[in-house]
Order: sequence, then C-alpha cells, then structure tokens
Amino acid sequence: MQDQPDPTPVALYARVSSDRQDIDLSVAAQLRALRDYAEKNGYVVTREYIDEAESGRVADRPQFRQMLDAATADDAPFQEILVWKFSRFTRKREHAVAFKSMLRR
Repeated sequence: MQDQPDPTPVALYARVSSDRQDIDLSVAAQLRALRDYAEKNGYVVTREYIDEAESGRVADRPQFRQMLDAATADDAPFQEILVWKFSRFTRKREHAVAFKSMLRR
C-alpha cells in the first residue's frame, strides 16, 4: 500500500463586482466549483475569502488584503490560492505581476 502525500493546504478566493454580478458566477457558485476542484485534486481548504461588490481593478479589497497578509505570514495557513477565474484575483496586469512576485517568496 502506497502512502498518499499530504494534501496541499489552500485558500479559496471568490469575488463578484456590483457592476458585473449578472455576468459573473455568483460567490456561492464559485465556491462550490472551487471546493469540488480542491477535493478532486488533493487539496485541503483551510481558508475562504470573499469580497462582494468589489472591483477587481482595486487592490485594496478587505478580504483580498487579509488573504495576502495571511499568505505572506511566517506561519501561513495555506500554500496556494485557488480562484474560479483569474479575473476574480485581479483585472490589472501590474497588480497581477506585483502580487505573484509577493506570493512566490
């Protein structure tokens, strides 16, 4: 019998913006899809962060900032962040570059 590797701890991030709620998948639907993906791919969800009615063009979203702070802490509770679609993370290229660099540490 082969030992299974420990599941990778992850955070889920879901966001809807007020001006696109009719187009974007709802927060509940995003989280369902992410939980399903995590379960099927050997991840364990340790945190969930949700920003509602927040623009992806703005970096100072409350739960997003909290997630980044947790991710960069010495005792980070997760190793990876899962998002339903990259636009849920950010819509600005310069933010994406800066955040990816910060998170790679």
